[in-house]
Formats: sequence, structure tokens, C-alpha cells
Amino acid sequence: MVKKRLIIEMGMGIDQHGQEPTVAAARAVRNAIAHNALPGVWEVAGLTDPNEMIVEVQVAVPYPEQVNQEEVLAVLPFGRKSLTVESGGMVVQGRAIPSLNDKNDEMLIAVAAVTVFIDN
Repeated sequence: MVKKRLIIEMGMGIDQHGQEPTVAAARAVRNAIAHNALPGVWEVAGLTDPNEMIVEVQVAVPYPEQVNQEEVLAVLPFGRKSLTVESGGMVVQGRAIPSLNDKNDEMLIAVAAVTVFIDN
């Protein structure tokens, strides 16, 4: 079998309050997959089960060591999933609001690329 790319989608996610890199990363992945449909998985590639797709996710986010990978991958409804998290994204100075459980005034921005492969 040869692994072939079917689609690459990109997204961005922000955690404005709470300073949770997992939240920003999960939102970036959700944004990447929010507006697509993959009929080609069945109609062109001939898969019969969406869990036959291979879904590789790459996320760049501040504080990557704090990311809960299982929570980020849970955003994906189907596929044989994997995640690579690296340092990146952006930290923007916002406004700390104690009632929103802010630890500081940082807003965390993550970017993600979601690639769907098929074995052919």
C-alpha cells in the first residue's frame, strides 16, 4: 500500500482567556475541519469506513509541552489519528479578567494543518 494525500486543511484557534494551549490547539483543528466534506474518500478512493482514513495533524502553539494530545485529537470524528505539536503560534497581550480564571493577560494563538491520507 502507498499512502497518498487526499486533502490538507489549515486552521487557527485562539484561547483569549484561561491561557490553555490545549484549548487553542483544539480550536485550530476544529477550524481546519469545520467547512469541508470528503465525498472523495468514498467516491474516488473507495473507502467503506471513514476510520480507514489516515489523519495526521500538525499544530504549532505556544507552550506545546502543556498540550493534552488526546483532547486535541478528540476533535476529529474519524480516522487513524496522529498529532505532532511544536512550538509556534503567537502570544498576544490581552486583558486578564479574574472572573474568567485568567492566569495572566496572554491570549494564545495556535495554527494547525490537518492532512488526510488514504492507503492506495
